[in-house]
Amino acid sequence: MLKVPQHVAIIMDGNRRWAKEHGISVLKGHLYGEERLEPIIDKAIELGISTLTFWAFSTENWHRNKKEVLFLISLFRKVLDKKVESYYKKNIKLNIIGDLSLFPSDIQAKAQKWIARTKNNKKIVVNIALSYGGRDEIIRAIDKWQKQSTGGSQQLPLTPQDFSQHLDTAGQPDPDLLIRTGGEKRLSGFLLWQIEYTELYFTDVYWPDFTPEEFVKAIKEYSRRQRRFGR
Repeated sequence: MLKVPQHVAIIMDGNRRWAKEHGISVLKGHLYGEERLEPIIDKAIELGISTLTFWAFSTENWHRNKKEVLFLISLFRKVLDKKVESYYKKNIKLNIIGDLSLFPSDIQAKAQKWIARTKNNKKIVVNIALSYGGRDEIIRAIDKWQKQSTGGSQQLPLTPQDFSQHLDTAGQPDPDLLIRTGGEKRLSGFLLWQIEYTELYFTDVYWPDFTPEEFVKAIKEYSRRQRRFGR
């Protein structure tokens, strides 16, 4: 019997290398990569997975070529304007993690609009990580905790449980499985706090080629593993 993870996080890597190998522009590579999200979400729903987290744009990505950054921002607008309507109809709850304040105000507004509209959806939670970095999230969480501590200067003892409630993923289960496409075998700072006991799966398949069948291969590999959580 297939043991299905509750929460799967995905580092969507390889768009640019895939585009280069296919002799097309990097921008088209990102377009093909964006088209992979919905089929993976559909398969996750079919399998009974409750939470998916996609890393779409990191804090370091702001340092890429200006034309590429502007294209990605435009792509996010397209997704929030068109694709999210499909997500809403499929009873998907959309959540954005990361520092949205770095994006143009219209994208911030669109994101908040769709978060509010889908907040009561129950089929699956889909987190899109935008301007996200693991260290940045931890620093922002500490800042939130400090501001909410008693008196501001006389702080209450901080427990791991309290700290988790100040993270971008507050109220969600930690990932059971993290998938990274594109052949790189590193975490690059993704969900640093949350993945303490997460199972890791690395594949050489570039993200634009990561089909639902490839996703199921990762789930089957996870199902074969025995998780001990340090015991």
